[in-house]
Amino acid sequence: MAFADAKSLPRITPRRIRTDLLMQRLALVGGLLAIWWLLSLRIPHYILPGPPRVYDAFKLIVGNGDLWRNLGTTLERVGIGFVLATIIAVPLGIMFGAIRKLGEFFEPVLPVLNTVSSAIWAIFAIIWFGVSESTIIFVVFMTAMPLVITNVWQGTRSVSADFIELAQILRMPAWKVMTKIYLPTIMPYFFSGARLAFGFGWRVSLVAETLGASSGVGYRLRQAADLVQTDQVFAWTITMIAMMAALEMGVLKPLENHIFRWRREAEAQ
Repeated sequence: MAFADAKSLPRITPRRIRTDLLMQRLALVGGLLAIWWLLSLRIPHYILPGPPRVYDAFKLIVGNGDLWRNLGTTLERVGIGFVLATIIAVPLGIMFGAIRKLGEFFEPVLPVLNTVSSAIWAIFAIIWFGVSESTIIFVVFMTAMPLVITNVWQGTRSVSADFIELAQILRMPAWKVMTKIYLPTIMPYFFSGARLAFGFGWRVSLVAETLGASSGVGYRLRQAADLVQTDQVFAWTITMIAMMAALEMGVLKPLENHIFRWRREAEAQ
């Protein structure tokens, strides 16, 4: 009887779960907006502008083309720095993982690079490159590279020694060992590190732009703050948060799910 009652219960589908989660998130955003609006009624607008004032500032920077121009500039800098970091970090990570002595020698270096503040890299970049595009690209590069190296290195070390030994017994060519054994194991680690590195690179680019740039979102944030245009500061900040959320949930996460869908299929079997 209990078994029959359990079978009669409505089945919760993944789509229903996603819909409920979306509604909960929208409710959270609505609650935060309500709290923000109530607080803005009691605080001067130059300290905490309300949602209507920020919306007007957003319409202004969209209408005059300022938003898309500076957003594109920042995204281009982040993209170049991230691509350069990936090109250099992936081979190094594979080398450190495949050659144990080399990895042991450089192992203390990566934690040091990961703990150096982006503001420090920005200061050095301004000294070396001046106020230029190279400054922001360098900061993104130095932030993303250690993260990608670390993840690829860990992925290389997780490759099964039995597979490598079997490939040597079968006299498998080096390129085939790389594509058939190393890459399938490394790719999940690389993608995890790449997502983390891109997010960090996006954030540190804003720091670098506030210190040493004459364009970009970080520069406009600093300019609005200097002019006490708090509504524009909020508009730029919310836009950046929305942009990162859209890239993460609308591009990077679906791409990762698509690339590694075979893992879910293998686990389900």
